[in-house]
Amino acid sequence: MSLNFEKISLDKQSEYLEIFAKCPQKPSDYTFLNLWGWAEVHGLYWAWSDNLVWIKQTLPDEVLWAPIGSWGGIDWPRCFDDHFDEPTEFSRIPENLLQLWEENVGHRIIPEEARDHWDYLYDVNALIELKGKQFHKKKNLVNQFRKKYDFQFVPLGEEMIHTALAMQDDWCTWRDCESSDALSGENQAISRVLYSWEKLFGITGGAILIGQEMAAYTIAETLSEDTIVIHFEKGNAAYKGVYQAINQLFLEHAGDNLKTVNREQDLGDAGLRKAKLSYNPIDFLKKYRVVLK
Repeated sequence: MSLNFEKISLDKQSEYLEIFAKCPQKPSDYTFLNLWGWAEVHGLYWAWSDNLVWIKQTLPDEVLWAPIGSWGGIDWPRCFDDHFDEPTEFSRIPENLLQLWEENVGHRIIPEEARDHWDYLYDVNALIELKGKQFHKKKNLVNQFRKKYDFQFVPLGEEMIHTALAMQDDWCTWRDCESSDALSGENQAISRVLYSWEKLFGITGGAILIGQEMAAYTIAETLSEDTIVIHFEKGNAAYKGVYQAINQLFLEHAGDNLKTVNREQDLGDAGLRKAKLSYNPIDFLKKYRVVLK
């Protein structure tokens, strides 16, 4: 492999975002905030070549992710010949890129559906209004929360980072993060993002305060003019309906131009899949595992 991989750095954030903006599809995995947050947990590196940014994961196993950039302008047969001289596995390949690869190098690839990595896409207005039978339980929980608690919704900004970190520490105590590799890794990613808040472009969020206590928070990122991605969402389950409330309140305050919210993947977790499906996604951003022969 001829690609020269290096650690993901804040110094190249602007350059990466320029290339990411040219991507025909923008999966949640490939936002800069996501790459930066999970860089140490997944051992993520990047290499810059052919007007593309190649992502490599090294933990727990080594695998390449999709190259990011303007996929339509790439000579894929030449590109693969230049960079790969042995069978190579790719993960998290978005559907549009797979279609291009099938058209250009179909005889050299073996694709396989990666359902666990599909992004869930939702209609923003539907999640704010919660109309209809399919949202009846959610609406009830939000209404109960609004009536029962004297709460305040506030934007999550730099001045509240230490409060959010303290709540995250408490959440990890409640959920015993140390006994779970997944929760421990997520906690590490959340902390990295919160400590880097003022340096990250496009980052946004919100929090629910009850008295002096933070009851919930959301960390999100702008994907485009009408799309936002929710990276992390945590609540104190002692407050009934808090998760449904932070979900609705954040979107209610996030901006009038938003049409779509990406709530990331379920990673094959049955409970998470059930929860994400219960919010009635309007579509999925499908991803695949691909072996280059």
